[in-house]
Amino acid sequence: MPVPEPVHPPLIIRGAVITMDPNRRIIDNGAVVVQGTVIAAVEDWEHARVSHPTAEIRGGRHDLVLPGYINGHQHLTGDRLIQSSIPDDLSPGDSIFNWAIPVHSAHRPADDELSATLTLAESLSNGITSTFEAGTVAHPTRVVAAAEKLGVRLTIGTWGWDTKGGPFAGNVEEVIDRQRQLLDTPTGPLTSAWVSLVGHDLMSDDLVIAAADLARSRGVGLTFHMSPTAGDVDSYLERTGRRPLVHLGALGVLARNVAIAHGVHVDDSELDVLEETGASVISCPWAYLRLGQGISREFRHLDLWRRGGRLALGCDAENAGDMVDGIRTAALFAGLAKDVSMDPTCLGAHDALELLTIGGAQALGVSQHVGSIEVGKQADLVIHDRSRLEWVPPSPDPVLQLVWGSDGRSVRDVYVAGRRVVHDGAVTGIDLVDLKRQATLTAAALRDRSGVPSVSRWQIH
Repeated sequence: MPVPEPVHPPLIIRGAVITMDPNRRIIDNGAVVVQGTVIAAVEDWEHARVSHPTAEIRGGRHDLVLPGYINGHQHLTGDRLIQSSIPDDLSPGDSIFNWAIPVHSAHRPADDELSATLTLAESLSNGITSTFEAGTVAHPTRVVAAAEKLGVRLTIGTWGWDTKGGPFAGNVEEVIDRQRQLLDTPTGPLTSAWVSLVGHDLMSDDLVIAAADLARSRGVGLTFHMSPTAGDVDSYLERTGRRPLVHLGALGVLARNVAIAHGVHVDDSELDVLEETGASVISCPWAYLRLGQGISREFRHLDLWRRGGRLALGCDAENAGDMVDGIRTAALFAGLAKDVSMDPTCLGAHDALELLTIGGAQALGVSQHVGSIEVGKQADLVIHDRSRLEWVPPSPDPVLQLVWGSDGRSVRDVYVAGRRVVHDGAVTGIDLVDLKRQATLTAAALRDRSGVPSVSRWQIH
């Protein structure tokens, strides 16, 4: 006769609860009741306290409780160990061929795991509970190991392209086989895989069709980079006579399970294709500013949002977006929307927070599990400490204060599937002192091995 699993008492997390549910309720003196990995109740604090007398109580009246933030596009390997090192005044070709490719090529399995650990630890400390990897992974099982150690929710990818030269290149069969192997790799309950290509003009029609077929047959997502600059547009027009998303739509590649990273330089015909197919776009606004890619001139993400298109936010690589902070990204997105349109009434803090939570979850196909604080969903929760100076005095609208007046530094506690993974600002799954030591030593060795320069625009004495 099987032995029943022990039933643990529920956990009550108290605070002002921003639910992001369909009614966008904010419960000022609220409580989230967690049973195991899921949310069992979302209610007034007094009712929760009486209804669950044996529950452990955490948090306080003035805390702010939100659903875990969703980062739709993050490079976990390659950049982190040389973060904020690629000069911000290089041409795209220089930064790619003299920095990015040598570093990616020199990564060893342990480097992948360490890099992912650093990025995911920073993500958690800033309230990001779900990370969608952008594909630059040569050793995906080592990245999965990092995610499982930290207890973070991760969707992993491994890059593929079928043009000659560079890491991860191969023919169609080789690239698809690598994708298939990743999909077949066993993972824990918080980790999943999707089909991932480099994208741009580095994938043949045969490859992207095969990738789309594989993703559909496995019921998973497909992601690739497209049109952060006008270069992809020029390449597709020359090769196919059509703009990139128009061409991919005609091939039957685009669908609701497809997430396109960037999509900055798109036109109305491509917006039409996105609307018709339901494919989503992941906007990484800090990257476009740092790399000078024209987001302030070509902010078509706002047009997509106005059309009711599917849109998520991403932080991108640590030599593009640099800082992995979802609130900071949401604030920038809202500011760009207002400024580019010269319309202060459009897309404010509340809309940006939706993109970071439930809207991002919908765009990435995971809203049945995460993105809002609702009964039956996973207990992925972020608690901001409103006793910090930037929160004093409190605003009557906590969303305005969160997006415009705060950032990830006020995150105190984070839960993923009911487990506390950040406690009093410290990530619980790692020895931070040892991690810093390893990262410093490994970064120096990676620089030497890859041959990338160590430069500063101003002389350091």
